[in-house]
Amino acid sequence: MDDQQLLRYARHILLDELGIEGQEAFLGARALVVGAGGLGSPAAMYLASAGVGHIVLADDDIVELSNLQRQLLHATDRLGQSKVASGRATLQALNPDVDVRIIERRLLDADLDEQVAAADVVLDCSDNFTTRHQINRACVRHRKPLVSGAAIRFDGQVGVFDLRDDAAPCYHCLFPEADDVEEANCATMGVFAPLVGIIGSMQAAEALKLLASLGTSLSGRLLHLDVRNMQWRSMNVPRDHECAVCAGR
Repeated sequence: MDDQQLLRYARHILLDELGIEGQEAFLGARALVVGAGGLGSPAAMYLASAGVGHIVLADDDIVELSNLQRQLLHATDRLGQSKVASGRATLQALNPDVDVRIIERRLLDADLDEQVAAADVVLDCSDNFTTRHQINRACVRHRKPLVSGAAIRFDGQVGVFDLRDDAAPCYHCLFPEADDVEEANCATMGVFAPLVGIIGSMQAAEALKLLASLGTSLSGRLLHLDVRNMQWRSMNVPRDHECAVCAGR
């Protein structure tokens, strides 16, 4: 690290549990953030401000006026821009030393596989079960840690699926894929703006902990937040040894 980096990241370096070694782990890391909306905004912003050296931001959507109530990566003068282009501008303004690569399409199949394989940590900030299950399968194949978040109305959840660990569950163990699952999205049901900030920030915290091997991650647990009453619930998530996705790993 040079003098400017030592100054920028001084408050991290002062933490005994993190120090220079942990900060250098951030600087050398590559994070894949799928989704540049409500969850991806705080998640990507905290990764960038913390100095994660390489961030890949993927989304196929454009900035709309209704996004601005909660998606802090974007601004009014960027309406009509792609979310990832808008997001890159915000992240580079926060920390110009971070290499931000953008993918202006939905990651699928071999494209998704390639990005997951190259990442040190994957943050699922998407808003639909189809994408979540595709990301999970790619993370299982490449044994990459997955930090998953979701938020709708006044309820949010965050979990870690550390697929480097043979004993850890995958996302499918908790939420088996099914054709009859009813999708819920904020376009039809609404979402309380600060909720996505809370959940997305927690995703960033868990991702940074994984990159620096800091503390104990949420692997094997799911946290649920009822923001109306500000109550957290924690549930254990065991591995399903007959899981259709991860049983053979």
